[in-house]
Amino acid sequence: MTTRILVTGATGFVAGHCVAELLEHGYAVRGTVRDLTAHAARAHLTELARRTGGELDFVAAALDADAGWAEAVAGCDAVLHVASPFPDTPPEDERALIGPAVDGTVRVLRAAAAAGVRRVVLTSSIAAVAHGHANDEVRTEADWSVVERVPAYQKSKTLAERAAWEFVESHGGDLELVALNPGMILGPVLEARTSTSHEPLRRLLSRGVPGSVRTGWSTVDVRDLAVAHRLALEVPAAVGNRYICAGEPLWMGELAAALARDYNPRGFRVPTRVLPNWLVRVVAVFDKGVRLTVPVLGRAEYVSAAKARRELGWTMRPIEETIRDTADSLIAFGIVPAPGGPGSTPATASAGTR
Repeated sequence: MTTRILVTGATGFVAGHCVAELLEHGYAVRGTVRDLTAHAARAHLTELARRTGGELDFVAAALDADAGWAEAVAGCDAVLHVASPFPDTPPEDERALIGPAVDGTVRVLRAAAAAGVRRVVLTSSIAAVAHGHANDEVRTEADWSVVERVPAYQKSKTLAERAAWEFVESHGGDLELVALNPGMILGPVLEARTSTSHEPLRRLLSRGVPGSVRTGWSTVDVRDLAVAHRLALEVPAAVGNRYICAGEPLWMGELAAALARDYNPRGFRVPTRVLPNWLVRVVAVFDKGVRLTVPVLGRAEYVSAAKARRELGWTMRPIEETIRDTADSLIAFGIVPAPGGPGSTPATASAGTR
């Protein structure tokens, strides 16, 4: 009998790669979407299923409502809860971000427990691990971000993951939980829509910024993260554990230098200077996207993925490969215009597209 996995927010960036990974390994997949009539938004997933010969269906369900979740989990052996709001600008009211993240996570877990689902893999983030601390020492799964000292997104991921563990402890019954904590997620897009985490690379390639911000992100390739999701389903000993999925910090200046080396000879003009912090703060007054970086100016994320490597047998590809494949996909889909070609409207990320 085929194992059926529910993937929440199926049309999102990470979720789409998880769907592909599962289909390629023989799982039947059900995805949640907000609107079943929006066939174009999931056409790339339908094509994936056709190409792999896999079984894929969709159910309408949203994080902010109970409707559809009982139907979504019915007959499923496990759930990948990937959907979560990921803004491309700071929210006016943090509650608009925290509420759907926390309440939506509990809503999915409640439905899964009621349906007798065996295991839920939660896509959390190192935003729930590495932020708000007084220093930049290497963080592990034993660490939690300090919610009193972090911006809205980091707070939403921390509170949502804590709520998940608390639910399973008090109401989960036999429900198993595994949490994955990825870093900044790069990698090729599957359609002409980006995630918020693509913004630094997109802006550098398209000269949407005059230079780099002095900050460093611990990165992961979305394809490797999709593999981690599958392993978290399959490895018996993963139950009850958090797993950091991210590598060494990549400073934005290093990202710019890599892009300039590979793409400036092709006619792109990637800016390679690193902007002083005072200038970034001035730009952030007018550019809400840049404003997201202000709390981490001069800081980098330092985390260890040793536990995932040791217990899940997980591996990461070289960051240079990830950068090239990401950039090539943005160019191929017209998200970044080719030199000398017509301009394109910048793609933006919506809730749950991480």
